[in-house]
Amino acid sequence: MEKKQGSVLNSKASRSKWHPFEVLGIGLVIASLIILLFNPNSLSKFFHTVISEVKPIVVDVFLTSEIGIAIIISVIFGRLIERLGFTDGLIRLFIPMMKWLKINPSVIIPSVYNILGDINAAGKISGPVLVKAKATKAEQKIAVATMIQSPQSFATLVLGLIALSVFHINAFPLIIFSIFLPIIIVPWVLSRTIYRDTKKVDLEELPRFTPKTKFLETIFSSAKEGAELLFLIIIPAVAAVFFFIGALKFFGVWNVIESSLSTVLTFLSIEPATGIVSILAAPTLAVAQLAELAGSVDPRLIVGSFVLANSGLPLSVILGQIPATWAESSGLNEREALVAAIIGMVIRVATACILAYFLTPFLVAKG
Repeated sequence: MEKKQGSVLNSKASRSKWHPFEVLGIGLVIASLIILLFNPNSLSKFFHTVISEVKPIVVDVFLTSEIGIAIIISVIFGRLIERLGFTDGLIRLFIPMMKWLKINPSVIIPSVYNILGDINAAGKISGPVLVKAKATKAEQKIAVATMIQSPQSFATLVLGLIALSVFHINAFPLIIFSIFLPIIIVPWVLSRTIYRDTKKVDLEELPRFTPKTKFLETIFSSAKEGAELLFLIIIPAVAAVFFFIGALKFFGVWNVIESSLSTVLTFLSIEPATGIVSILAAPTLAVAQLAELAGSVDPRLIVGSFVLANSGLPLSVILGQIPATWAESSGLNEREALVAAIIGMVIRVATACILAYFLTPFLVAKG
């Protein structure tokens, strides 16, 4: 009884102290009352600005256009070819190359899985595989940085291919140089420079990634997965980001930020509008918007945007999801995973710039 009374007194005493957020809350209440008194229409204008920014993207792009359906269809297609052994076939091709480079072959598993899967699943599945394969911390960091070179959603790759066809850009060399070649080159470069603690090992048990589900079950479950990706991940993420963009527009700050980002992206030979969407919101939306720019944009910028979008972006994934996922499933802590992801993103931006400048002349159809 005395303990209970003591805990009640302690809780009352702690509640009597002002918490910093309570002070902030009081300030917000007073500021809201002042705004309602002197400028009652400002709040409605704020929400109108935000809604006007979010609605065209969420409703017009994802819900009532072909983009939402394309995302669901792409997931179905990706899961079907995964069921037919596509992922395991890629791993069988790349593992001998890693052995030849004297790197633990498990480092390429997240990247290969990420091409058809999603970046969170790649971390959850591949992290334990790397630990079991006795990959060093350096090799696990290489795995994270290399994973960033792959599209974080198969829908991004599919919609990107549609955009390339609109611009009559030859997709085959671009896929080889931007998707498959980095899986070999990035581990080799990192193992010779930043992360040198690598060793040649043989995987005692090579995991298989071809599911054993029946084909009809694969189709229906992948359709459900595609709908979940659209409604539970992409649309909420896009709505949240464009909410902040709308808020920044209301306060007159967004134009300065957008102008600065556009200047940097254009210099890197990346189409600025879709590049900003890839970085801040959703690469899937960015590549969907690329097709609408036909005839009005330099194809070199399209190549750069395609390569940038087919990566581990947006920044919320790089800064939040990857560190949390890999800290839970691998031998890395959040800071180590974050630094490796940032290094991977720097490499990806450089790849986008290089391919845009030097590969575009060989990709654009003549006449």
